Amino acid sequence: MKRKNKQKFYPYTEWEDYKNGMWKNCDKGQEDSLLQKALEFTGNAELYGEWMLKVIEQWPITCMQNLSEIEPGRRAFIGHCAVSLALNIPEYITRMAWGFLSIEQQNLANAQADFAISQWELKNADNKYSLFLGL
Repeated sequence: MKRKNKQKFYPYTEWEDYKNGMWKNCDKGQEDSLLQKALEFTGNAELYGEWMLKVIEQWPITCMQNLSEIEPGRRAFIGHCAVSLALNIPEYITRMAWGFLSIEQQNLANAQADFAISQWELKNADNKYSLFLGL
């Protein structure tokens, strides 16, 4: 059975990722050190996945706004949130770090993201604004 999209919207000022500074810009002088930190973090799939699970617990509004949309960008989004929550690094730095990961590291990180998203879906299966899972 095909999943139906029932995305819930909130004002961006309520998003935990926005409040945490995920969309901020950094000084150019900080970017290299932040990139290195993001690269080390995203390259450790187990640690990265632990923080993805923390995101679904600690950022409910952000997750409802962004994970209730059925589209391929959910993996990247949960990963960007994990780096922001763990290290307070903005998403554009995380995007840059992703390009330096090996294909194997990317696949491991994507598997962690898929697991976190599935946990979020299960947690929100009864929410009238969440996804229809067809279970």
